[in-house]
Amino acid sequence: MLNLNVKIAAIALLAILIVVACSRQAADFEHAVAGPATPWNHTNFDAADDKFTFAIFSDLTGGEREGIFEVAVAQLSILRPEFIIGVGDLIEGGTTDRQQLSKEWESFDARADKARAPVFHVGGNHDLTNMVMRDFWLERFGARYYHFVYKKVLFLILDTEDNTPERMQEIYLSRAESIRVTDAEGWGAFSTTEYAQMPEQKSGNIGIEQSDYFQKVIASNPDVRWTFLFMHKAAWTRDGEQNFAAIEKSLSERPYTLFHGHIHAYEYEKRHGRDYIRLGTTGGVQFVEKELSIDHVTLVTVAADQVDIANLRMSGIFDRTGRIPLRGEELCFSAAECSSPD
Repeated sequence: MLNLNVKIAAIALLAILIVVACSRQAADFEHAVAGPATPWNHTNFDAADDKFTFAIFSDLTGGEREGIFEVAVAQLSILRPEFIIGVGDLIEGGTTDRQQLSKEWESFDARADKARAPVFHVGGNHDLTNMVMRDFWLERFGARYYHFVYKKVLFLILDTEDNTPERMQEIYLSRAESIRVTDAEGWGAFSTTEYAQMPEQKSGNIGIEQSDYFQKVIASNPDVRWTFLFMHKAAWTRDGEQNFAAIEKSLSERPYTLFHGHIHAYEYEKRHGRDYIRLGTTGGVQFVEKELSIDHVTLVTVAADQVDIANLRMSGIFDRTGRIPLRGEELCFSAAECSSPD
């Protein structure tokens, strides 16, 4: 009898919620069309208290192309997401000069601050190249990896440059040499450098402390509607990787979506039955030979237990005047489309 009463109470509560929702929609929608026939198909408006949209942008660097990120910020401001997340490589970095780092971060922050919505930071290899840059990040932003919950949705922000200080120094010196070579000989010479052969060049690293942190966060938030992961490099592509695998295992019983960047070309992957999405660029260097090496922003809408993802080419986002903001039609958002044939 107790179980029956509980079921009856649950059904009654659901009925009340439906009535309240319909009443709210009825109050928001007014018309003067008389009779049963109407010039619309239904009034089940795509609106709900638990619905929200956030935006994502990707790599700015490797030779930032002037003006692109500023246009993206202006476009996001007219698209009106509730917040924005960047998946790393926010500055050129690659230096131990604190004065230069301050200049680069002040430039990025000044441009990001023009967005209507708050901007959440993910660290990339350009942002966390060495221990000086790691310390600078911590002084400025407080945490290399963190989480937050918004409208019962869990957001995990990972640091894929989570290497030991000794390994960071090795990577930093090797990377600096590769940059010298590519500056002198072009990106075609990059594959010949020592850094190009390092596993860290393509794959991210998650340390044991970071892995433990996120496993505890996931366990402490069992009732969220969805979980999103954001990182710069793919953390699952290295042979024998275990720390990120432990995070994936802790998520195995719940819905989640993962976004990352670094390669500067869009790619969709299905892994463990979930969407793993690599984003393109939002001002970073592009590679003509890579399919979907394009500038774009991503809109993600969450409603109840459903997630919808829309990728928008920056070349197609116009304002009310029919123009791309900030004279964006004068910029190139896809190297493959703008490059002159040889």
